[in-house]
Amino acid sequence: MEPPRVTSSRIVYENRWIRLHEDRTESGDGHAGLYAWVQKPPAALILPVDGGDLWLVEQFRHPLKARFWEFPQGAWEDAPGARPEELARGELAEETGLRAERMEGLGRLFFAPGLSDQYVDIWLATGLEPGPQRLEHTEHGLRSERFALAEVEQMMCDGAIADAASVAAFGLWRLRS
Repeated sequence: MEPPRVTSSRIVYENRWIRLHEDRTESGDGHAGLYAWVQKPPAALILPVDGGDLWLVEQFRHPLKARFWEFPQGAWEDAPGARPEELARGELAEETGLRAERMEGLGRLFFAPGLSDQYVDIWLATGLEPGPQRLEHTEHGLRSERFALAEVEQMMCDGAIADAASVAAFGLWRLRS
């Protein structure tokens, strides 16, 4: 089946982090449509594994007005062309202070393919060494903590980890290990 043809496109809003597009479309049978979608730079999500433990970060998520536990993750809006491993290593050090001896790419997922073009590369980080965090001002109050594998699994079951990307990345890692 043919995808809808884009008849016009405009940027409705943009800032440093996102660009909101509005596309007018036409389906194969001639019906007109309207589709809004968000353009964002590539991201990295890191599973820092230290023996049988994993490192998580807890931070405030403004849209939900609550704090959540998740795996370290992020994008570099000012360097969207950064190499994927460089981005992953940078986000790991920034949010946790950890440096990884080894980084293994586990795959690529899309955050919300019906809403955004942003993808996230999933990385397994091992051989961890502590160092100073390098938090951005927007990450004020972010904290990092080490948890046993069984505790992380229970946190997912209990909803303490509700970030879909973190749960999906964890599942991908467990399927590959």
